[in-house]
Amino acid sequence: MPDQTLNLGILAHIDAGKTSLTERLLFDNGAVPELGSVDAGNTRTDSGDLERERGITIRSAVATFVTGNLRVNLVDTPGHPDFIAEVERALSVLDGAVLVLSAVEGVQAQTRVLLRSLRRMRLPTLIFVNKIDRAGARPESLLADIRSKLAPYIVPLSTVTDPGTVAARAVPSPLSRADVRARTAEILAENDDTLLARLVDGSPPSVPELEDLLTAQTAAGLVHPVFFGSALTGEGTGELTAGIASFLRPPVSDRRSPASGIVFAIERTADREKVAYLRLFSGRVGERQRVTFHRTNAGGDSSEVTGRITGLDVVGGPERTAGADPRHGGTAGSRRLDAGSIARLRGFPGIRVGDRLGAATRPTGHVHFPPPSLETVVRPYRPGQEARLHAALTALADEDPLIRTRPAGGGTTSVLLYGEVQREVIAARLLRDFGVEAAFDPVTPVCFERPTGVGEALTEMDRRGAHDFWATVGLRVEPAAAGSGVGFVRDVEWGALPRAFHRAIEESARHTLQQGLYGWEVTDCTVTLVRARYRSPASTAADFRNLTPLVLMRALKVAGTRVHESCQSAEIEVPADALGPVVGFLGTIGADVTGSVEENAASWLVGADLPARVLPELTRALPGLTHGEGTVWSQPGGSRPVHGPIPLRERLDGNPLDRDAYLRFLADRNLARADDTGTAHRGTPVAHSVTPEAAPRPRENEQPRGNKGRK
Repeated sequence: MPDQTLNLGILAHIDAGKTSLTERLLFDNGAVPELGSVDAGNTRTDSGDLERERGITIRSAVATFVTGNLRVNLVDTPGHPDFIAEVERALSVLDGAVLVLSAVEGVQAQTRVLLRSLRRMRLPTLIFVNKIDRAGARPESLLADIRSKLAPYIVPLSTVTDPGTVAARAVPSPLSRADVRARTAEILAENDDTLLARLVDGSPPSVPELEDLLTAQTAAGLVHPVFFGSALTGEGTGELTAGIASFLRPPVSDRRSPASGIVFAIERTADREKVAYLRLFSGRVGERQRVTFHRTNAGGDSSEVTGRITGLDVVGGPERTAGADPRHGGTAGSRRLDAGSIARLRGFPGIRVGDRLGAATRPTGHVHFPPPSLETVVRPYRPGQEARLHAALTALADEDPLIRTRPAGGGTTSVLLYGEVQREVIAARLLRDFGVEAAFDPVTPVCFERPTGVGEALTEMDRRGAHDFWATVGLRVEPAAAGSGVGFVRDVEWGALPRAFHRAIEESARHTLQQGLYGWEVTDCTVTLVRARYRSPASTAADFRNLTPLVLMRALKVAGTRVHESCQSAEIEVPADALGPVVGFLGTIGADVTGSVEENAASWLVGADLPARVLPELTRALPGLTHGEGTVWSQPGGSRPVHGPIPLRERLDGNPLDRDAYLRFLADRNLARADDTGTAHRGTPVAHSVTPEAAPRPRENEQPRGNKGRK
């Protein structure tokens, strides 16, 4: 039995051959009886029908093989930029990675994005140059490209003979060879002053010393061993397997600490049961154990999912572990998951990607890809399927929490996403998995609002009982630090209200902030409950839930908001003769050029901050501006206020900024519920008993109070 587990990611630009490499590693190491093929549609990791039809990876998948005393869990990740959220989640559970390049196409834009992210997380990474047998393969010049465009410190551990032909072979370059040892020592000395001094003194390291130094610098992400080969023929993949075992060391896992892990993927069985992929960082969990997962919601509040593990299948583990120690969460004869491994869990219908078990602290750094910056409205082709469509989209969002959904009125649903390919995949999954044919509106950019000042508002019950709501609510809104989300603070004693009323106010406040003064989501603010009162037995939670939007939006109007758009920080590598046209184009799309550096005599690196909405426009235009030689790499770059006319977003919340319109909205909603159930809901005006226009106006203190000072 292997005594160590390594969770290894296979990453690449689309079509570089990472799924083929995954299949080859599984086959060569005896994990599968026959070699799967992307073209034949029978790969193990691309198991979905859509993935096999399109020949691309859409969702992360896990397979396993054993080499020596090491179990390797292979995590195959998407290569298309539209599915970058899947890559983000995979990176959070990896111990190391293999970055795949094509020997023909070489270093591509997505390749640079991936390696920079891997280095930011300090994940040890090997480079595998695939397709050495394909026409146009250029191994030697590609090494120079890797050094100049991708990573300056690389150690080639093989060479290629007859590249670009069926006779291509990957010839190992062992460190025992004098020329390889000398070249490797020089590269490692760039990051090691002690080694540099030894080389100057004529005292080079021995082969074992050099192997230890290479392993240490690989683990630190300072250097990257490079292997050549062909996933289709298996050439060079044996050397890659040996390199994985030699240079990528599993972290030491503490099984005695409290259980800590993260859910990084969700799949559904044929009967729609949820199965969660859990990577455990510390501790141990067992079948039939009761555990609690923690979640940070979009608005910044937290929630929990508690349940009992009804099924636990360790990836690559034995079918059943006998005699599991109950003191560590197992029972005799139950399955268990130990720190460092991955398992499929059942028994949690409410679980979502990103849910954390315990602290779920990563020993490495953190990388955060940008949230979706595009929005589309989805409607069913066939009337009567509106509720079914919304439920289906909500189920898909469970698998990818960055794809957020919300009702958009008229039976439509708003969806946040990354791009056109992702939209096509969602449409295909809706039809195939849920039987709903959907139409998508053109995508539009997503903005958000931030408060610019402090505002406060109060609504009190009239002492004589004339009212719309049996509730008193006072709220203050003020700006918070960028990136902090929405905070909710109570400046009243818990005993002032029943807990259910407190909960109703907070939940309603967070829901209300999904649409601010201009219809965009409000973020980076703190909402404080400054006054609350109820009257027993008349008051209900619905009174507080329905009054809160009126009070909060009045406070927000006093504070004022500014509409922002998400930005990207981009680095654009361009040929020297294309520098002028590229800089000019950046100006036309509203980008701010932050600098330019001459990389060498033939190319420049241009830095720019630009709105996320125009990044696709830059990507499309760059090949024409640079004769096909330009590349762009981007990362989240904060935000900036929208220039020019303020974009408005359609209101779907009844518009609490207009009291009469909001009361009509509540009345219509209450009437619809009454029609469905035969009873009216307390706490909302009932349309057929009293119209909002005729309802007596409460004698309320509705004086907005606050400081409208701008930041």
